[in-house]
Amino acid sequence: MSTSERRTCQNCKQEFIIEPEDFGFYERMQVPPPTFCPQCRFQRRLMFRNERRLYKRKCGLCGKDIVTVFAPDKPLTVYCQPCWWSDKWDPLEYGREYDPARPFFEQFRELQLRTPYMSLITSYQQLVNSEYINHAGNSKNCYLIFNADYCENVLYSKVLVNNKDSMDCTMLGESELCYENINCGKCSRVFYAEDCMSCHDVYFSKLLTGCTNCFGCVNLRNKSYCIWNQQYTKEEYEQKIREFNLDSYSSIQELISQARAFWQKSPHKFNHGLMNVNSSGDYIHQCKNSRYMYQCRFAEDCKFCQFITMKTAKDCYDHSEWGNGAERIYESATVGEGASNVRFCFGVWFPSLDVEYSMFTLSSSHMFGCANIKSKEYCILNRPYAKTDYEALRQKIIEDMNTHPYMDNRGRVFKYGEYFPYDFSPYDYNETVAIEYIPAAKETVLELGWRWREPESPKYQVTLPAGSIPDRINEIGDEILDEILGCLECSRPYKVIKAELDLLRRFNLPLPRKCSDCRDRNRHSRINPPKLWDRTCAKCGAAIQTTYAPDRPEIVYCESCYNSEVA
Repeated sequence: MSTSERRTCQNCKQEFIIEPEDFGFYERMQVPPPTFCPQCRFQRRLMFRNERRLYKRKCGLCGKDIVTVFAPDKPLTVYCQPCWWSDKWDPLEYGREYDPARPFFEQFRELQLRTPYMSLITSYQQLVNSEYINHAGNSKNCYLIFNADYCENVLYSKVLVNNKDSMDCTMLGESELCYENINCGKCSRVFYAEDCMSCHDVYFSKLLTGCTNCFGCVNLRNKSYCIWNQQYTKEEYEQKIREFNLDSYSSIQELISQARAFWQKSPHKFNHGLMNVNSSGDYIHQCKNSRYMYQCRFAEDCKFCQFITMKTAKDCYDHSEWGNGAERIYESATVGEGASNVRFCFGVWFPSLDVEYSMFTLSSSHMFGCANIKSKEYCILNRPYAKTDYEALRQKIIEDMNTHPYMDNRGRVFKYGEYFPYDFSPYDYNETVAIEYIPAAKETVLELGWRWREPESPKYQVTLPAGSIPDRINEIGDEILDEILGCLECSRPYKVIKAELDLLRRFNLPLPRKCSDCRDRNRHSRINPPKLWDRTCAKCGAAIQTTYAPDRPEIVYCESCYNSEVA
């Protein structure tokens, strides 16, 4: 089409616009235009994605105790990683013949409930001593990291690529020896920092590039020995740093407050991004011809995508998480490693081609409506077909989906061209990352016809309240590893592991007083949301679109004004 078209979202009832280039993409992918707006499409995909809610249950094959993202009361079969990745079971045994008298989605739901799921969403065969990580691969000696690849000795962090010896970071790439950082890359020995690139030995700083030995600074480029943006000699700087008592928890908390207050006084660029060409969104790096992106790197000719962490993703719409050679992906999540021509899927990786309406489909091609299957081709509902029979049946199912669509409990209609119905998520809303990026109260979630999970009561007794932990790291002995601590924020019990204590001693930084979940939430609260507001540049008055809401206190500049004043 040569003109834009306004439509009303099935879910939120708000208008959204389909642009001419969008229609072109849908034609290339041979799919109809969406009936949900981009935000509701994003939210729906997130509702199928549990990153960090972990549970204990039994492996459905060997019977061993396992840690998994699937709660034990969910009506699913779950295998431990060694069993799922083994040849001890055949996914084709669960195959079923398509019944044209029944909606396709109902039949897929039955298959979904019968086939065994991997306990954690990982490339298990590429992991070494990393049993408690999720949505991750190619890592060694890691613990509680999520949405991560190619990491070693990294703890309690998420959205990671190529990092080593780091802890409590969110959005970190190609870095080592980092702690409590947000959106940093190519850094070493950087602590309590945000939006810093190519920095070394930096503390409590924001929006620094190419800096070394800086403390409490903001908007500096290629500087050294600066404190609160003031220049010092090397000797003066080192003396001042000693006076900050960085091994003390109470000192660290005071410095965090001082640094954040200091940062607020300086201008912020309207988005977080570097080396982009003709692209829009936030937290985007080295993207080309890509619009409305969020937390994406190395994307080209993409739109409405999120969490693309590895190069490259090309010609993708509504693709949430991964990349690494992904091409022609539409309305799918957790897709990468050379997957191509994937539509309406969750969990497709290793080279896979032409996959639709499938979940956890690995190294497979020409799949429609399959679940928990690997190294197969021309399958529908986990049943193999000859190529011509597959193509004819696929077309028949699409016609049936449009003639007799699935309708959920709130009257939302799911024909061919829409992602899975909300009901098909194996998780409740507040188990998924949807609660982080699109927060909603329990009442709202239930009103929309979705599920909510009540939190479980703690099963362990606190032996050492967080307030009783010694102030300085050198005052804490190995006996802390035997204690059950009580989180200073949520009061829930948590433990310190040896790798964590070793890193903090190496950094000479104090032990945190909050559990890893609360630390993650606190970092997440510092990240701008996946929503754009119309504002004007605080300096020149030019119109900008930004993730800084109009009522926020930051001084927000357009790119031209920011670069002229800072770069």
